[in-house]
Amino acid sequence: MSLLDPVERTRRGVEQQAALTGAPEPEPKTLLEASWRDFIYAEVWTRPGLDLRSRFWIAMAAAACSPGPTEILDNYVRGALTTGEVTLSELREGALHLAVYAGWSRGGAWDQAITRVATALGLPPAEYAPIRAEPWDPEVRHAEGAANFLSVMTIGGPPPVVAYFDAGINNFVFGEMWMRPGLDQRSRRWITMVGVSESSSDVPIRSHTYAAMASGNATIDEMHEYVLQYAIHGGWPKASVMQGTVFEMGKRVAQGLPFEA
Repeated sequence: MSLLDPVERTRRGVEQQAALTGAPEPEPKTLLEASWRDFIYAEVWTRPGLDLRSRFWIAMAAAACSPGPTEILDNYVRGALTTGEVTLSELREGALHLAVYAGWSRGGAWDQAITRVATALGLPPAEYAPIRAEPWDPEVRHAEGAANFLSVMTIGGPPPVVAYFDAGINNFVFGEMWMRPGLDQRSRRWITMVGVSESSSDVPIRSHTYAAMASGNATIDEMHEYVLQYAIHGGWPKASVMQGTVFEMGKRVAQGLPFEA
């Protein structure tokens, strides 16, 4: 039986932490700081089961949802930009997307981190397309939202019988935000997964986990990796809920079974 070398683990952690945050980190002064280097960066971020771009989306969204020090989120944003995995304009789209699924306050925290890092890096402001540039027919927007809900979620959406379903879900979320071309659907999916994981709400967790796999945005193996990456900021109890849901919904998708609330 071959033994793993803790010196090599630390070396890998130092290397990865510097590359993924865009700056070298000082020598850890506490046990918690050492765990960032020796576990999170050395072991989780180096796993081959999920691409680096996806891990950045999960990490940034989860950090924005957590009450931790602002430098944690800033480090992720800087790393996403300096590695070239994510552009500044994509980050702005990501902040809006998180606002829908985790609240505008958390989306705002991410948006502010993006501004801090972009300013420090001397980046010019990112151009963005307006939410709507031309007048629109409300019925057309609702029809587009309903069709896009089916495309994204793989199931039909709610009837527009109350303001939340009509103005919120059908019109803005699926009629406008999910249709914006500034961010690909797979990236939006990871941000969404973080938001619903944070919600502790059964139906959103189950439906979005099912849709992530049924839509082809993520494989079941990638969803298992998502759970571990999310757990870093969401914590092991919430991640345990997600892990059970991935097992359950992954089985339904693999067997060709429809979603059931």
